[in-house]
Amino acid sequence: MQRTLFDAEHEAFRDTVRAFLQRHVVGRHEQWEKAGIVDRDVWVEAGKQGLLGTDVPEEFGGGGVPDFRYNTVLDEEVIRVGATGLGFGLHNDIVGPYLLSLATEEQKRRWLPGFCSGETITAIAMSEPGAGSDLQRIRTHARRDGGDWVLSGSKTFITNGINADLVLVVVRTDPDADGARGLSLLAVERGMPGFERGRNLDKIGLKAQDTAELFFDEVRVPADNLVGVENRGFVHLMENLPQERLSIAVGAVAACEAVLDLTLTYVKERQAFGRPIGSFQHNRFLLAELATQTAVARAYVDECVRQHGAGRLTVQDAAMAKWWTTDLQNKVADACLQLHGGYGYMSEYPVAKAWLDGRVQSIYGGTNEIMKEIVGRGLGL
Repeated sequence: MQRTLFDAEHEAFRDTVRAFLQRHVVGRHEQWEKAGIVDRDVWVEAGKQGLLGTDVPEEFGGGGVPDFRYNTVLDEEVIRVGATGLGFGLHNDIVGPYLLSLATEEQKRRWLPGFCSGETITAIAMSEPGAGSDLQRIRTHARRDGGDWVLSGSKTFITNGINADLVLVVVRTDPDADGARGLSLLAVERGMPGFERGRNLDKIGLKAQDTAELFFDEVRVPADNLVGVENRGFVHLMENLPQERLSIAVGAVAACEAVLDLTLTYVKERQAFGRPIGSFQHNRFLLAELATQTAVARAYVDECVRQHGAGRLTVQDAAMAKWWTTDLQNKVADACLQLHGGYGYMSEYPVAKAWLDGRVQSIYGGTNEIMKEIVGRGLGL
């Protein structure tokens, strides 16, 4: 089915992204996987190519075009070459909206030029050892002391955690507030005394992505680094989570398409009992089902992108997209690995990497069980 989501300028941007990835990423990603982190220079090069902050106003060095379709193009192309170590989606799709919608003019002048140039890598720190999808259990806290907030606690599973220069930290600023009330967002900058990075976590997939533990020991954060309204952090999170979940869904469908493409090539070439394994009815029917489900998911996610651009994407819409597409991604990757037989279990085959890298998709951004809870509540249940 022909896609109608993009205009000519989006396809021109896609060409730019593809050229960037071929020149600066594809030949280096295997080494980054061994190192457990990407080189910072790739971020600076991405900034030079205009891939970071496409929706940031030009006065701060961005593209000046608030159109999530550009984010979609970048996310799709990164996934299609298997460059899962690049944290551009986290930077653009997740952290960027907080800075654009909540930061003061002074904060924007401080942070957005580096955000767009790739010299300031960003992260957001929500999860804690005892608080994942349940943000009400956050224990990291900050107390006001003169012109500073004094921050203590820890975070885990933080994407871009090692490379990040600016981290939006979800903290409890009102110890007497119940549940999700009393949370705020503090921007913690590299080099602040008491801010330490823990391990670059050893994951089963996403090997090139620096996912870290962060520790805060009486970190003095200037009051001017409060992002948004004090004690309104949970509201800010809820306002921005739909785009995060849409971003995950975009990547999930692109991953389905990519692993199906390589599997179709494989089953047409691989012979068994004197003929291509793709010609066996079971395999042909299985791939027909997966291709159909992926096409339907693509249509829904493309419509979500349109709705988001029009300001109509609901929390429930995004939750539906996130859980459905990431479940499908895992289903497709598992089936495609099976079709590769023993070779699918070999790490040098891209299908094995797709299987490992995709597993976390149904966990982060809110587990798929939480997504179904959101949808259920939206049904009045």
